[in-house]
Amino acid sequence: MFRNRYFILLAGIAIFCSLGAASLDAAPRSQSRLAGVHGEPGLLPKSCRACHRGMAIAVQGEERLCLNCHGTGGDRSRMISGGYLDPGKIRGSLHDIGQELRKPYNHPVLSVRGVHNAREELPEDSASAARHSECVDCHAPHDLTRDEPFRGIGGRRVGNFYAPIEHEYELCYRCHAESANLPPRFTNKHAEFKTTNPSYHPVEGEGASAYVISLKDPYVGRKTAPGERSTITCGDCHGSDDPGGPAGPHGSRFRGLLVRNYEMEDGRPESDYAYALCYGCHDRTSILNDESFPLHALHIQGRSGVRDSGTSCFSCHDAHGSTRYPSLIRFNDRVVKPNAAGKLSFDPQGTGARRGSCSLRCHGVEHDEKSY
Repeated sequence: MFRNRYFILLAGIAIFCSLGAASLDAAPRSQSRLAGVHGEPGLLPKSCRACHRGMAIAVQGEERLCLNCHGTGGDRSRMISGGYLDPGKIRGSLHDIGQELRKPYNHPVLSVRGVHNAREELPEDSASAARHSECVDCHAPHDLTRDEPFRGIGGRRVGNFYAPIEHEYELCYRCHAESANLPPRFTNKHAEFKTTNPSYHPVEGEGASAYVISLKDPYVGRKTAPGERSTITCGDCHGSDDPGGPAGPHGSRFRGLLVRNYEMEDGRPESDYAYALCYGCHDRTSILNDESFPLHALHIQGRSGVRDSGTSCFSCHDAHGSTRYPSLIRFNDRVVKPNAAGKLSFDPQGTGARRGSCSLRCHGVEHDEKSY
């Protein structure tokens, strides 16, 4: 009796598998069950089989399969010749994401593999959980669209459910905010971008200051007209160093996975290139003319005729936000130290007046409530 049941079970599995294979083969002749861009009629002539063939995912990992279309021209040619990709249905161009992921600063998609679990919940609640970043951590291949690359990925937790992602920063917060396994050198970006902070870059909402004198068009403190921008995204600073490259923070030749260069070390000569990231939104002439802070030029250019090249914007400012001070002030403790009295502080006296005082030691110079 047991043997008969066992035979029936095996026969049922065999029939199910054969029907499954038949349905995959029949997919080109029927409506694809895929949603989003991968489900667009004719783009993937063999539908599911473009990705699901044998044990490819288990053996190679999903990133290798993604790069079959989103990798080199040679990879795509093989997909086209195999009948898995129709070049006539591709709108725009497919970038080589693999090339981006091999740049010096990248999300570790190619170097950390096989860690992602489909049942994992982010942010991580275990400090011992392995940090990783795989294609499917940011993209749901069955759901994403051209305009919604994060569609299908859960954002913030609401009770027992995850709300759909509406803003790019919600995706970033999955790993870069409350995760219990944040490395010691990392900080909680959600805490830094909160609109209740004294200052923050306007990612979650418009900034704390209604007027920022150094901003270049079209950036403004408060949006009052079409075309103006009073908020930015994580992707405005983090992404490909190639202006014509793919959207998203896959890789960059600039440290911090930044779209432009940003010198963070002390003593580097000031130039348009040194602080290209900052000067993308903030007018360099305004900064060097001390329009927002009367000693800006002295601090970042140093003193002429003296072996002092000044210091980086990073020595005094945190580009994400400050939980203590206005004007994005957060001192880099590798450069800025407490003064002889043990004080390390910034005392603002009104944002509009652009006045205040500092107590600290920097470049061997003591500041004891040094006012400006």
